Amino acid sequence: MLFLIYGNMLKTMDEQSIAQEKKPVYIIGHRNPDTDSVVAATAYARLKQLLGKPEYMAGRGGTISPQTEYIFNRFNVQIPQYIPDMVPKVLYYMNKQVNPVSGDTSLWNAIAEMEETNAKELPVINADGTYSSLLHYNAFAQNILKVMNPETATVFSTNIRLITETLSAQQVLVFNTEELFKCVIIVAADSFETLKKTLVLHTPENAVIITSDRQDVQEYCIQMGVRALVLSSSTPMEKTLREKAEKKHVSVLMSPYRSAETAMLVMYSAPVSTMADARVPPVNVSDTIRKIRPLLQESVSRSLPVIDDKRLLVGIISESHLLHDPNVEIILVDHNELTQAVEGVENYTIREVIDHHRLGNLNTKTPITFINRPVGATSTIIVSLYRQNRVPIPKEIASILLAGILADTLILQSTTTTNEDRDTAEYLSNITNLDIQALGHDIIAAANRIGNRSTGEVVRQDMKEYSESGFTFTISQIEVDTSAEILSRKKEFLDELEIERRTRNALFSAIMVTDVTKLTSILLIASQPVFLETIEFPRQDDGVYFLNDIVSRKKQLVPLLAEQIERVGGTPV
Repeated sequence: MLFLIYGNMLKTMDEQSIAQEKKPVYIIGHRNPDTDSVVAATAYARLKQLLGKPEYMAGRGGTISPQTEYIFNRFNVQIPQYIPDMVPKVLYYMNKQVNPVSGDTSLWNAIAEMEETNAKELPVINADGTYSSLLHYNAFAQNILKVMNPETATVFSTNIRLITETLSAQQVLVFNTEELFKCVIIVAADSFETLKKTLVLHTPENAVIITSDRQDVQEYCIQMGVRALVLSSSTPMEKTLREKAEKKHVSVLMSPYRSAETAMLVMYSAPVSTMADARVPPVNVSDTIRKIRPLLQESVSRSLPVIDDKRLLVGIISESHLLHDPNVEIILVDHNELTQAVEGVENYTIREVIDHHRLGNLNTKTPITFINRPVGATSTIIVSLYRQNRVPIPKEIASILLAGILADTLILQSTTTTNEDRDTAEYLSNITNLDIQALGHDIIAAANRIGNRSTGEVVRQDMKEYSESGFTFTISQIEVDTSAEILSRKKEFLDELEIERRTRNALFSAIMVTDVTKLTSILLIASQPVFLETIEFPRQDDGVYFLNDIVSRKKQLVPLLAEQIERVGGTPV
């Protein structure tokens, strides 16, 4: 029987199959999100969910601006979850379909669970759901062989409940069913005198005696106060002996198996916590794959349990999981350049791109849905997708979509504004009963509340990185109703821009300050000297240039700067 059990266990050592489930799909904008980016991600995720696809979720790659926060709070829409990066992590590869067992489960039932699920390891948890240890075949084999060693006393922890469950025994009398004790198994197969000599060598209250219809053995064991009598082959007990056993608090069980089989199975009644490997360290869901690879290689089972920040078990990860595609996919909105995407996004399948900017350097492994249209806001495209799918737009989503359009087009006054943007804004205004001009002024006012915000926060709030003619540069943008406050802190901003430029080894870093009342801008720039010589904008001060009638970063400023960068030649210093 032992060989049969061990053979069945070996079958479970085959490769564990990864549970088939719908992968989460993150819809996310660029790493320094503006209002249109966050709104587009939120509204598109809601559209997918309304189409019966709950696995689609909105994300954001950075801190939201005061303007975005104002809009989401005003219309009571939840701000998307923060996704600082998409560097490969345990969360994106682990198997969440894990059925752990509690530490007080019998080894027999734990093995049955492994065989049923075709798992090569089984996490063991504490009563509060936190990780305790890992049962794997090496740990099982080592521990069970210690118990079965004929040259040593067979002693292991168990209790009456676990013995009963493992044997599927009929209870005759049971006492202190949950109390663990150091069990020694004695099979009464020899003479009565031999049994007495054997029993005297052990503590009776730890002894489990396996016998059949030998009444002399039963009576003596009851008299000695053993922990339990297990009657093999479902042998009944005489009533007089039952009464004596009850007075002595000796548990009596009837096993459906013969004595040898019963003895072997009792050994499998040990709590799984005593047989599992507590030395296997768990990894956190947020750990990077690079960090855990050495731990996986050191693990006997090439698997590791996964916990969250509260040490609750949430999954398991193995080397085989790393050979499969991550269990998350991506949709990019409001950008299509990897330099603007959250770090690490290239490691995942990009399913869709919805954007209104120029084409960048994005490459994908498979064909994807790519929607790129020359409109003033990605939010405009999202509205068209609701209408194409004949899905009514919820009022709160229509409200933030209108705000997204107005924010990205400077209340429909930017040169990027199209008739489609205007028509869409009117459509959303009808749905929400919001006045376009009034809402526009509210959100612009929210955008230019610089107040006590640090220069670093303002510079990085809506910063995009570009590449032209072999050079890298960054341009941030902020809309204000007066540029006076920015100019009063000019040195702070130029110092911060220089830090950003040096960090990226960029040609220059700049911030475009757009005055929405005058529809013009100024440019603060920290640059390598070679580029300053090519700038053709009117210079107001050191590092400050006037951009007459220029309000669009993507349509006006970037193309002009690209022309000037071409005249630099050479490579960055």
